[in-house]
Amino acid sequence: MTTDIVIVGAGPAGIFTALEMIRKGTKKHIVIVEKGQPIEKRACPKSKTGRCMNCKPYCHITTGFSGAGAFSDGKLSLSCEVGGDLPQLIGEDLAQQTIDYTDKIYLEFGADTHVEGVSDAEAVRGIRKRAIQAGLKLVDCPIRHMGTEKAHDIYAGIEQSLLNSGVDILFGFECVNLLLEGAVCKGVTVARPDGRDEMAIEAAHTVIATGRRGADWLEKICAEHNIAHQPGTVDIGVRVEVRNEIMEQVNEVLYESKLIGYPNPFRNKVRTFCQNPGGFVSQENYDDDLAVVNGHSYKEIKSDNTNLAILCSHNFNHPFNQPIAYAQKIGELTNMLGAGHILVQRYGDILDGKRTWQKELSQSNVRPTLPDAVAGDITAAMPYRAMVNIINFIQAVDQVVPGFASPETLLYSPELKFYSNRVRMDEKFDTSVQGLHCLGDSSGWTRGLMMASIMGVLMGRILA
Repeated sequence: MTTDIVIVGAGPAGIFTALEMIRKGTKKHIVIVEKGQPIEKRACPKSKTGRCMNCKPYCHITTGFSGAGAFSDGKLSLSCEVGGDLPQLIGEDLAQQTIDYTDKIYLEFGADTHVEGVSDAEAVRGIRKRAIQAGLKLVDCPIRHMGTEKAHDIYAGIEQSLLNSGVDILFGFECVNLLLEGAVCKGVTVARPDGRDEMAIEAAHTVIATGRRGADWLEKICAEHNIAHQPGTVDIGVRVEVRNEIMEQVNEVLYESKLIGYPNPFRNKVRTFCQNPGGFVSQENYDDDLAVVNGHSYKEIKSDNTNLAILCSHNFNHPFNQPIAYAQKIGELTNMLGAGHILVQRYGDILDGKRTWQKELSQSNVRPTLPDAVAGDITAAMPYRAMVNIINFIQAVDQVVPGFASPETLLYSPELKFYSNRVRMDEKFDTSVQGLHCLGDSSGWTRGLMMASIMGVLMGRILA
């Protein structure tokens, strides 16, 4: 196949590259390669079975049109201070202008007009004051919450718009490798997951936007073809779940409290991420059957609990340069302890040096919203440095949100974020290989729906 533009990955970065090219009136032919399914065919059977079915060849939560982010909580962060390091590459002013532009596109496709976190400035000041007293930084970011189920409708509309505009989307195909002639990328080879129907797609420009799930694959591709990159940060942590009553003020005032700290003794960066008021803890399955924990937040369906991630950032230097593999090993060990399931433990049991038992969970105020999580001991797999950072950070957050460090607070593991490989690019997203561009979370420059989306918008303007 020959085309003008081939985009690998139909997550937000890839989607908005094609969408912006169409909006700019491009006459170029666009092909999107997506190893998952169309959004209308993405459905997790767990809602009916009550347990993860380990779907093959790919998990429907992490793979398919719109990517993994839209199937978690569907939150759009409307500040350039949140969502990764892209502003360092393109400048904060352009980043914020593009966020505002992209937000309007989401509204056109049906996103909720209500913005969370902007209604009560005095209450925000009070929360910030407590955060400062606890040695934490509060980043109050306006949030547009699409909701997991509403995000499906929004991205379904975008999918149909792209198809109606003549974009070809090859579902069920994964990228095998790049087509290179010297230091020039001429396209990609793709195939079915079982290796069938392999074919070459030649293109003047190749855009790699494989998302968080594709970060490991892209890291290997960069190493194989000497594409300039460097190991970046890997985030290792837990998903915390508490009763809504504990988080009541923060949920009402900010919706999502983004807190950052550098707790003693290691001074690693630790932060909260992906807060879901009235949400549900969920499981995602990555390649090689790695099960990781995440969180969903629906518009209409609510639980009695709020969940959020606490992530500890790790940076590795000489001689080690495989941060993704490091995080995967931690995840594999945790999965082993949980017999392939997510582990959950009460905070008080961690402090007491004991595992949690299922009977104790059934008697607690905080009931797990992930029904097949296995009660156990996450400290048996979590590295000492990360565990100490998490415990000390939870104690600091307790000063901002009294009751957060309750003995009954639940910690799920493993929560891992694979966006550690940072591809070296200029402000036009040109890599060291001519004709090759890398976008979104797999590029190492973004974290989250909105920042990946605006990276796609800017790429679309360049390629149109």
